[in-house]
Amino acid sequence: MATHPDIRPFFEDPIGNIKCMLIPGFVLALSTMALVARMSRSTALDTLRQDYVRTARAKGASETVVLFIHVLKNSLIPVVTILGFQIGVMIGGFVLTEQVFVMPGLGTMLLLAIHQRDLVTVTGGILFLAVVFVLANLLVDIIYSFLDPRIRY
Repeated sequence: MATHPDIRPFFEDPIGNIKCMLIPGFVLALSTMALVARMSRSTALDTLRQDYVRTARAKGASETVVLFIHVLKNSLIPVVTILGFQIGVMIGGFVLTEQVFVMPGLGTMLLLAIHQRDLVTVTGGILFLAVVFVLANLLVDIIYSFLDPRIRY
């Protein structure tokens, strides 16, 4: 299997490797960025119509305080939820992205192990990806408690 000609071991050329990964990373994150932007806008507009925002403005809070303290913090909870679920989508997407951009990585390794029927490597790779997904959702739950003090575990 051919690999990208500019990819070398990371610590041998970290800047060159990061440059090679910019476009594939952008492609991988593009659909997630669109979904997050759409969700952020709709939840912020819903939050702006709430009574506590109107009350904060009536008390004389500046527009900056209203937007960043009251609106942004309360509208981020659905956005963080979407980001947690999108981690799984991105895990599935990097397999395809690695194939399209001919880059070595975990997805390429898993596909090669599947073709060679190397069950130990497939099991280890899937277990690693499952742990990453579970840890990402744990991080989402921890972020919830910072965004909304009423949420405690």
